[in-house]
Amino acid sequence: MMMNNSLNAPDLRILLIKLRHHGDMLLTTPVIHSLRQRWPDAQIDVLLYEETRDMLAAHPDIHQIYGIDRSWKKLGTRGHLQKEWQLLTTLRERRYQLVINLADQWRSALITRFTGAPVRIGFDFNKRRGWFWNHCHTALASVDAHQQMHTVEQNLSVLTPLDIPPVSSVTMGFLPEDWQTVSNKLAEKGVTEKFIVVQPTSRWFFKCWDEGKMAQTITALQQDGHTVVLTSGPDKKELAMIDTILAACPQERVVSLAGQLTLRQLGALIGHASLFIGVDSVPMHMAAALQTPCVALFGPSKLTFWSPWQVNGEVIWAGEYGPLPDPDAVDTNTQERYLNAIPVERVVAAARNCLS
Repeated sequence: MMMNNSLNAPDLRILLIKLRHHGDMLLTTPVIHSLRQRWPDAQIDVLLYEETRDMLAAHPDIHQIYGIDRSWKKLGTRGHLQKEWQLLTTLRERRYQLVINLADQWRSALITRFTGAPVRIGFDFNKRRGWFWNHCHTALASVDAHQQMHTVEQNLSVLTPLDIPPVSSVTMGFLPEDWQTVSNKLAEKGVTEKFIVVQPTSRWFFKCWDEGKMAQTITALQQDGHTVVLTSGPDKKELAMIDTILAACPQERVVSLAGQLTLRQLGALIGHASLFIGVDSVPMHMAAALQTPCVALFGPSKLTFWSPWQVNGEVIWAGEYGPLPDPDAVDTNTQERYLNAIPVERVVAAARNCLS
């Protein structure tokens, strides 16, 4: 255990830094749980990108969330620097005793150092080895085994210098009013009983399945008597994809809330669903975190790193049905649909199995 008397302070204040996408933020929650278990009375704050706040906003173990707003750049150089300085000053005034930097950006290291916390832990990233990165942290956790670890396990390994027992559960929080809003929207569309949530879209279209195959899957579930709720992000391409799928399905027992929900509301919807079917995207990780029965269509991302953690259901990997490119070599603008090798029958069988 890294011995430091400041970590025994009765008013222990901890800051966790992670500056990444929505799914990444959800997968930091095991670190938060582990810290809470070790220090039940500590105040645990998080610094993240403002647009990802919803992923952690209802988390019961978090005291305060601070956001870096990428729209600050629109304020001009002076306005932007003022906002950055205000944030730095606020964090320094919190007088943290422990800062955990899960990020790999130089900016995160600078913030870590500027807090003045006596214990500052980061990762010993190969690309960051050198005086400055070392100077910003008081201890660095090894990344040597990261290539064989899930992202959750990678995150938890930052606690190695503290010798804290890891708590590996990922959690997604939402508030009662989030479900109330969703429940009202469903009632307006005539959905009052059990339902299945289907999220066919991702912000990366190479992670999506063929619209026709998704429509066939939904049709089979409709014919079994199930009601399906379609969801997506508000992006025009995603909404167009939903329209294509809807047009190919029978009109009864299928509704769309695509582009109509906040992330927390989407969490509430998934949390109340009898089944979630989706591709490799944030809602897939939310379904796994909420322990909603889940059928996840996956590829070509790295299965080791990004498969849904502790999923209650089945992960169908496209690599079982056809060759997949190296995830690091994928052109993110490609029109290729790598999931299309997955047969409809396989997905329908997995769905029925989860519902039985």
